Amino acid sequence: MKKIIDFFKNEEGATVPEYALMLAVIAAVVLVAVQAIGTNANGIFTTVGDNLKTAGS
Repeated sequence: MKKIIDFFKNEEGATVPEYALMLAVIAAVVLVAVQAIGTNANGIFTTVGDNLKTAGS
């Protein structure tokens, strides 16, 4: 328990493991965002393509 309290009281700058953890979290958020945008874009292009096929025939 003392280690946890000392950890939160520590006012030194971020260390390598903390930077690695931040990088991992940021990378995960970016991957989720890119996947969501890609899925939405795919749906939009599919809809536009289907409408163009219908309009062209």
